Amino acid sequence: MNATSDALLDERALSKLRWRCRRGLLENDLFIERFFSRHESDLTVSQAEALGVLMDLSDNDLLDLLLGRKHPEGELARADISQVLGMLRAARTTV
Repeated sequence: MNATSDALLDERALSKLRWRCRRGLLENDLFIERFFSRHESDLTVSQAEALGVLMDLSDNDLLDLLLGRKHPEGELARADISQVLGMLRAARTTV
């Protein structure tokens, strides 16, 4: 990981990411809202990029990953995505 990907997101990038993470499925929105409540002040560029990849999924595929019904495969089988997925899952039980 390089210094740029370790950098914290600035306010503008965080705002854009929050907008991009809006979902059509309430269950996904709940996971995401709790995630931001817990992690928005310390999100890195790398974590934001991994979250962006997850946001490219359909609502049902994302929910399956969030609930652990499926595991990341193929392009999603990356350490950064697994880390963010773990953060999303952990956020559902806290706040």
